[in-house]
Amino acid sequence: MNLNKVFLIGRLTQDPQVKITPSGHQICIFGLATNRFVKDPTTGELKEKTEYHNIVLWRRLAEIAAQYLKKGALVFIEGRLQTRTWQDSNGNSHSRTEIVAERIQLGPRGMGKGVSKEEKIPSEEIEEEIPVIEEDEEIKIEDIPF
Repeated sequence: MNLNKVFLIGRLTQDPQVKITPSGHQICIFGLATNRFVKDPTTGELKEKTEYHNIVLWRRLAEIAAQYLKKGALVFIEGRLQTRTWQDSNGNSHSRTEIVAERIQLGPRGMGKGVSKEEKIPSEEIEEEIPVIEEDEEIKIEDIPF
């Protein structure tokens, strides 16, 4: 049995970058910071440690992220780890591990960073459930029209 599943809640470190692939698919890329607290072995004090993650979203998720997310926004990401490798124009090999999002949930708007003052939502509206956005299921062979 194998499992490749990642769950993260964090804040965007940059505004999402949107690109269109040669085949016409939309892709969205951004950095996500997550924090945890670690006890210092010498002092016993809790110290905050930040991890940075590369997030990739495709198609409809990319479109939604580009429309609603900004640097500092809080977001929940569910996805899988993927490492890609490539060679640059000088023939040097590179690799990058990314989280390919399969599901996202936007954090509350108007709460802290990532939203301008004009966009703040009254507190009674924050109580509403925030919808979960999932990647479309795989395309079935029967659904292809040719």
